[in-house]
Amino acid sequence: MKNAIVIVIFMLAVGNAIAQIDFDKKLKDLGIQLSEPSKPVANYVKAVRTGNLLYLAGHGPVSGFTGKVGKDLTIHQGYEAAKSTAVSMLSTLKAELRDLNKVKRIVKVLGMVNCTSDFVDQPKVINGYSDLMVAVFGEKGKHARSAIGVYALPFNFSVEVEMIVEIE
Repeated sequence: MKNAIVIVIFMLAVGNAIAQIDFDKKLKDLGIQLSEPSKPVANYVKAVRTGNLLYLAGHGPVSGFTGKVGKDLTIHQGYEAAKSTAVSMLSTLKAELRDLNKVKRIVKVLGMVNCTSDFVDQPKVINGYSDLMVAVFGEKGKHARSAIGVYALPFNFSVEVEMIVEIE
């Protein structure tokens, strides 16, 4: 009986050690450097917590990536813009939580693509965002998602994304 208890305690300890990921190291390994999040440009806040959910306001790419996908940018450039937007969002998430280990799950993502009226590959563009969230958080990064095309975005951003995160 004692041996069984020792084995269970050992397995729980190993499981907890595996579950604790050093997200700062993971970001570094992925070549991602987070910066201080920008201040809101109007009368809103970047994140609101209610219960165990954190709602993050729309974010655009860290730099560059302006114009319409399908006219000014290719699908690949749009993908990179969405990936850059994910980095911006991670900066805000880290600033709000101080520790990315508090993320239980990326729940929902709304991706908006500034594109031409005949562009239909919005999901391929927003994959840049989703792929990075999964690269960082693994299974916790898989989320429900909508990817839509819009006529225009603030500052002529090519991509804007909102996110809902379950936290501890």
